[in-house]
Amino acid sequence: MSPAFIDRFLSETLGLTKIPDYLPTLYLSFLGFTLVHLVLAPWLSAKIAPQSWGALKGRKARNNWSIHVVSQVHTLIIVPMSIWCIWKEDGALDSDRAFGWDDRVGYTYAVACGYFIWDTLDAIYNFVDVGFVIHGVACTLIYSMSYRPFVAYYGARCLLWEISTFFLNIHWFLDKTNRTGSTLQLANGVALLFAFFSVRLVYGGSISYQFFVTLLNIWRQMPFAYTFVFGLGNFALQGLNWLWFSKMIAAIRKRFNGSEESKSLMAHDELPAPASP
Repeated sequence: MSPAFIDRFLSETLGLTKIPDYLPTLYLSFLGFTLVHLVLAPWLSAKIAPQSWGALKGRKARNNWSIHVVSQVHTLIIVPMSIWCIWKEDGALDSDRAFGWDDRVGYTYAVACGYFIWDTLDAIYNFVDVGFVIHGVACTLIYSMSYRPFVAYYGARCLLWEISTFFLNIHWFLDKTNRTGSTLQLANGVALLFAFFSVRLVYGGSISYQFFVTLLNIWRQMPFAYTFVFGLGNFALQGLNWLWFSKMIAAIRKRFNGSEESKSLMAHDELPAPASP
């Protein structure tokens, strides 16, 4: 399958007219996150946290650790790129929130798509729950379909939701390195709840409302698949954010209200993973 065929299929058959210019970045993103997952995360973890890494039992546990490393790397890349997109906006996207385009957004989406493709494949190969597969597929579809172009104004703003993921991953690693209930985890837990509430629920809720208004104004101009995927995704992700927030509060409270034995047991529990945009 030649690159020219892929370009024509994506741009002409699927109507993703903007995507060919960003495919090299998407490929590099996918390969980069795969390299972090399979090579860099195990090597670095064994160097930085040899006792915790060595205590992990089986391939599944080590893969789960490596997944959180990849997630953190993605967060450290995609959040600055999203801020860069918003900071450098020249007004063209704001004046046409439905169909406007900016090259900076294209590169940011390419990095995100590479990550979500990796995430989807890992969720299938290392299957744990169908929800993780659906999440990966949905995020890949939403960000790849934006290359029509469609609602590029909102994508970088929704990717800012990943700010809370930074603190969520730290919370997870503190559990796995025997620091459950520590002062550091308490401080991080407060930062996590603040970031989640302010970025995903307050700011994210505002962006979701603006997005829905935009979708209502132009839905007749778009194929039904776009209206369905983006409209349903908008409601579902915001609903999940509120669900995860309530579960996070309960999980964090347990870590600081229980006995030492219960804290030890909770170190093996998972905080609810918030839905990525």
